[in-house]
Amino acid sequence: MPINRLIALRVCTALLLLLLGPAAFAQDVGVNTAQPSLAARLGYPPDARLLIVHADDLGVSHSVNAASIEALETGLVNSASIMVPCPWFPEIAAYARDHPEHDLGLHLTLTSEWKHYRWRPVLPVTEVPTLVDDQGFLYASEAEAAQKMDPREAEAEIRAQVERAMAFGIQPTHLDAHMGTLFQTPALFEAYLRVGRDYNLPVFVPGNALRQTAPHLMRLLTPRDVVIDRYAMASPQVATAQWAAYYTGLIEDMQPGVTEIIIHVAHDDAEMRAVTVDHPDYGSAWRQRDLDFFTSDAFRNLLARHSITLITWREIGRLLQQ
Repeated sequence: MPINRLIALRVCTALLLLLLGPAAFAQDVGVNTAQPSLAARLGYPPDARLLIVHADDLGVSHSVNAASIEALETGLVNSASIMVPCPWFPEIAAYARDHPEHDLGLHLTLTSEWKHYRWRPVLPVTEVPTLVDDQGFLYASEAEAAQKMDPREAEAEIRAQVERAMAFGIQPTHLDAHMGTLFQTPALFEAYLRVGRDYNLPVFVPGNALRQTAPHLMRLLTPRDVVIDRYAMASPQVATAQWAAYYTGLIEDMQPGVTEIIIHVAHDDAEMRAVTVDHPDYGSAWRQRDLDFFTSDAFRNLLARHSITLITWREIGRLLQQ
């Protein structure tokens, strides 16, 4: 994926994190400094350090589902999002129905990135022909998807994903975008915002990343849209031996406001190794490391020591009901 694409959200943010360190993402970046901060709107004092620990990719595999459920039930990973087109979606949908207390959103999916393990749109391919490659699967990269897809078909597909989730009994608390595909162009970003507004759901919009990499997208926001102050995610440049140190640094350097740390959890087992073959970034061992750190007593103690308050997208969503 070319790193000079300003709107390649994941890569650009990871590069900034590598160059500037965790403290680079500790600046308050509200949409409009004249308006109350998100923390204030949520009823927290100005010095509150608020954190969402968010697991992506539920539904990809049984391994991801099992690890995500394990993580959610510790209370330390307190939010997650589900990929509706994926083969193991029915399993996690059943869990979501039985556990409405968990903060589960939808990871709107317009790409299918693994080598042999692929998925198709929810809608019939005849209705969204620009969303698929010559084998009928969603494109492997966000750059290719954004270049080739008709934004109207992309919007139809993500609406279908929301409807399918609801038909399975999921009441999503928020929406976000797999691989940042919906941040790639203004038309796709507008579709993302429009779907969130129409379903009265908050959508993940990270103020720090967009101000750094795609300020033109910030101009598409309205006062009713929710923007979190900052987000962080491990990049491939984080060495395995430094995994815990990297996350510890994020917590120790966290500033007041709302931060989301995006993680990817799974068990490092045969299933997950097969899913992620030839793809060490965000692969099986990576996901086991995330699971181990964010379910550990060390992480729990770190939150307490630095007075970090865990919040959820459900709390943020209540702002849209007011």
